[in-house]
Amino acid sequence: MNVHSARSSETSAPVLLRERAGDVAILTLNRPQARNSLSEALLIALSEAFSEIDTDKTVRAVVLAANGTAFCAGHDLKELTARRTDADGGRAYFSQIMTVCSGMMQMIVNLPQPVIAAIQGPASAAGCQLVASCDLAIASTAAKFATPGVDIGLFCSTPMVALSRNVARKHAMEMLLTGEMVAADDAARIGLINRVVAAGEERQAAVALAKQIASKSSYVLKIGKQAFYRQAEMGLAAAYAFASEVMTENMMARDAEEGIRAFIEKREPKWHDK
Repeated sequence: MNVHSARSSETSAPVLLRERAGDVAILTLNRPQARNSLSEALLIALSEAFSEIDTDKTVRAVVLAANGTAFCAGHDLKELTARRTDADGGRAYFSQIMTVCSGMMQMIVNLPQPVIAAIQGPASAAGCQLVASCDLAIASTAAKFATPGVDIGLFCSTPMVALSRNVARKHAMEMLLTGEMVAADDAARIGLINRVVAAGEERQAAVALAKQIASKSSYVLKIGKQAFYRQAEMGLAAAYAFASEVMTENMMARDAEEGIRAFIEKREPKWHDK
């Protein structure tokens, strides 16, 4: 098993681990002592990993997991606070971090491969945003979710973007306005995650789901994921017009021809990924 690590400037410990399980890439947040908060080093490491995966045709699905008791506590507030001594009070650095973080979240959405979060513990603020940005999410019974910025005078405005695109408005507003933790079962009920499994089984379940998805045509997965997010931002008529164009192009693909023929002939398809 090949493991890559990204190292922060202040410590020799890897902040992000990368390994493979066949066609599935597994990225693991590795700042357990800081509840896997998104430091500058971790944001950069995630961005670099997603950039590499984007063009790696041997990766057909991605699992995003974390070490320790927490999945992700959001931004590293100690790191941010330390920059208040800058000449501008930290404004330029805060803007830089938010831009890098927002870019990384969008990389997940724009990645051709499906990304599945495996959440073993609390995911709050930008950590909840990270979960919401993934295409699918499997959570442990020990997982909890919150956007608690309102409790510390920092409304979760960027997490709000991903959250409000996953759950109904009133559920999103309740999380944003109260900052209260949402249990895993309730998170599944409101659509923030897909399913809940026993504690300790979330990573295995996420990898199993990733492998199931990875068995499909990577070409079909790519155009399907792209089309899903594009049509979701359109009006009804525009969405149907766009989806019809996508479906027509998909029908012309070699894998559509093979898949339909295999279905008719009652055999397993042999994907060409094009």
